[in-house]
Amino acid sequence: MDYLSDIPVFLAVVESGGFSAAGVRLDISKSAVSKRISHLESRLGVQLLHRTTRRLTLTEAGERYLAYAQQAQGLLVEGEDAITQLQGKPQGTLRINVPMVFGRLHVAPLIPAFLSAHPGIRLDMVMEDKMVDLVEGGFDMAVRIGHLPDSSLIQKRLAPCQSVLCASPDYINQFGSPSTPHDLSNHNCLSYSYFRGGSEWTFQSSVGEIRIKPEGNYQVNNSEALQSALLAGIGICQMPTFIVGPDLAAGRLKPLLEAYPLPQHAIYAVLPERKFLPAKVSTFLAFLQQHLGADIPYWDSYPNQA
Repeated sequence: MDYLSDIPVFLAVVESGGFSAAGVRLDISKSAVSKRISHLESRLGVQLLHRTTRRLTLTEAGERYLAYAQQAQGLLVEGEDAITQLQGKPQGTLRINVPMVFGRLHVAPLIPAFLSAHPGIRLDMVMEDKMVDLVEGGFDMAVRIGHLPDSSLIQKRLAPCQSVLCASPDYINQFGSPSTPHDLSNHNCLSYSYFRGGSEWTFQSSVGEIRIKPEGNYQVNNSEALQSALLAGIGICQMPTFIVGPDLAAGRLKPLLEAYPLPQHAIYAVLPERKFLPAKVSTFLAFLQQHLGADIPYWDSYPNQA
């Protein structure tokens, strides 16, 4: 029955698109992946994959076997979930995905206390801003910020996410403050590469939404890099208060266009839909809700914050 252990390797190859990527995902060598696939094909007596130097595709037999392999893997995961739900203490590997800056500022500082309280859990936390597929990536949970598309994922709201348009006092002294969103055409607007709102900034007004396409000389895929640029007086940007809350409170940054608020979003914990929720997952979810869940999160509670 050792061939059952080949099934996750086969699925990893298909989902990752190659032996090397599957090896990275499974933390084994490319040659080990190749041997496991050859072992599986030898036992089944059919070729599952077409191998070329440029691409890897499923054979007809591979296509048919894939559906059964996915079902088998799903049943194994469901079985593990059912058993771990009976554990007196949460244990096992917990794999989570969080946005880079939010994770560094607000999740990572909580981890020592969580692991101290639950020594049976081994935490594997991946911090990145690109949207990843939880199931394909093997994640038990993720933290997501902003509007979530409809999906099969379970969504648990943790806290509101407020954004503010802001600039440094030096920038304002040199270039002035915009009075309306349309005035932003005369300012250097900094951009976040992974902004999920698209290429436009949206403002609320008494006559409805106002959409502006910002123009500027700096775009970057890291929010803390934008924060540094704002503090240096390079331009104007919209930023979440979970990053710039202390800067607003200390006067290092000033809010702009307060009569035209930005859309309200939220911070969510998202989980793949599963019949049984393992104790390690429910425990970490409850921990996040305890420390981050609030109508007014602590990063919006700085004194004198606008």
